[in-house]
Amino acid sequence: MYNRLMRYNWQLDDWPKFQCDSSLFVESQVDFFRKMGRVEGFLEGLSGEDRLDSTIELMVAEAVKTSEIEGEMISRKDVMSSIKNNLRLNPENEHVRDARAVGAAELMLDVRSGYDKDLTVEDLFSWHRMLMKGNRYIDPGRWRTHPEPMQVVSGVLGKETVHFEAPPSSRVPSEMKQFVHWFNDTGPAGAHEIKNPLVRSAVAHLYFESIHPFEDGNGRVGRAVSEKALSQSIGQAVLLSLSRTIEADKNAYYEALKAGQQSNEITSWIVYFSEVVLAAQIQAEESIQFTLHKTRFFQRYESELSERQLRVIRRMLEEGPAGFQGGMSARKYVRITHTSKATATRDLQDLANQGIFTPIGGGRNIHYEINLG
Repeated sequence: MYNRLMRYNWQLDDWPKFQCDSSLFVESQVDFFRKMGRVEGFLEGLSGEDRLDSTIELMVAEAVKTSEIEGEMISRKDVMSSIKNNLRLNPENEHVRDARAVGAAELMLDVRSGYDKDLTVEDLFSWHRMLMKGNRYIDPGRWRTHPEPMQVVSGVLGKETVHFEAPPSSRVPSEMKQFVHWFNDTGPAGAHEIKNPLVRSAVAHLYFESIHPFEDGNGRVGRAVSEKALSQSIGQAVLLSLSRTIEADKNAYYEALKAGQQSNEITSWIVYFSEVVLAAQIQAEESIQFTLHKTRFFQRYESELSERQLRVIRRMLEEGPAGFQGGMSARKYVRITHTSKATATRDLQDLANQGIFTPIGGGRNIHYEINLG
């Protein structure tokens, strides 16, 4: 169903002169910088290696979750390997089969390494080429050119609901030229600098998504643009995962985006996006604390546990703060360690007796969750 009476933000006379009640975001700006200070404090308590692990962990979370938002599943392990390959942290360059994971990892690293530079059209094309690795149906690194309307829809074929229709492809080059100019002009030391990082990042995302310049991958590139905006505002690569927070309630994200694209008065959109950023900062704190707990755990137990037990625990912790889905069972233990079921059961019980594992359930359905505390 398409409501032809609907007018979108880019069709209005005041496009793209976004308006908001900036006084509403003073407190959230203070909260943002306070949380940044907390994150920095946590990082200072880590060794150089653990600090790097925390950074990689958050990049992996962002790469995986930004794809999940768009319905694309990539392996966390593949992304982790790709990032470590690029950073030359793998002694032997580990082969990663999934080109999508390779591209997502490259994007995370590129956004962080070049955060302080002006945004260019070629940056956006390059990010798009990275994201479209392994996709045979998209011509990457160019604006969309098809004559059909670019629509965001849901529902079954023939009964679709149109949530948004972007500007025609013919307008994309000029719209994106204007967007890139706006992004650089509102950055630090720009002629029209937006000093509140939450406001600038929120506007950048909505502005980019409203143009929807690519055939596919707009959401993922748009979230990378938002991250770059935040990083520029604080003078360093921001340490958080916006996509992990957004993915936890995708419906709220799409509803807020839909509402924001119906007017150029976007106070409610910025309220939503600011809350996402602040929640992502809390998750970043938890992720860093996870790294700290993990380090302390191995310092305490590495000499006391068997190699089998350590292998299983390392495998569980590879999944990050979210944990090993479904916990650890005897069957999984056998598969990971290639030992007998009797040995697996004995090892698991030993870990439970030491308080390292917490048993959940009973009988044949018993499984264990790790306790790093």
